[in-house]
Formats: sequence, structure tokens, C-alpha cells
Amino acid sequence: MRSERTAVGVRTADEVFAALEELSMCRRPWTDFEQGLLQAYRWAVGSRAVGPVTGDRATGPVGPCRAQLLAECQAATVRLRGSGEPELTLGAYSALAWVCGYLDDRP
Repeated sequence: MRSERTAVGVRTADEVFAALEELSMCRRPWTDFEQGLLQAYRWAVGSRAVGPVTGDRATGPVGPCRAQLLAECQAATVRLRGSGEPELTLGAYSALAWVCGYLDDRP
């Protein structure tokens, strides 16, 4: 697992772990949107083996590298324009966009 100071996109691992912890405390069952958030955050910090959108394995030493985070976010954007699981994909996109710095406010 990543150390607190390790960068995850433009965020710190602490920030992403805090997002995971907050989301884990939400009521259950989780919505598809929340599932997308969880999958993306977990993959970003290396606690999920495959990307939430593409299913690609992380190529970094502990999780996805920055380029892979950006590519996964872009894949979510493309999928949102098509068909599939829109709420799950929107959740993954929202989490990845925040991790990559496209959004200032954490979803």
C-alpha cells in the first residue's frame, strides 16, 4: 500500500484514503455511483487490481501511474458518451477526475 506522502495523481494517498474511509461509512447498499467511486479510489491507491472502466492492471510499483490514471479517466469519459453502466461509470469518472486534478471538489 502507498505511504501517506505518495502522490496519487495530483492528490496525496492520505486524501484518497480519507475519501475511501468517508465513503465506507455511508449507508449500504451503495448506489452504482458510489460503487464507481469506491472502485476508482481503491484502484488509484493500489488496493484493487484492475481499473474500474478498462479492467487494465496497474503498471506502477504500487498502483496505477499518473499516465494510467489519466487514461482511465479518459476511458470513462468515452464510455459515458456511449452506453453501459452510466451511474457506475459516472462514479468512476468523478473519482478519477478528482484524483487527476480535473475537479477541485471531491465527489
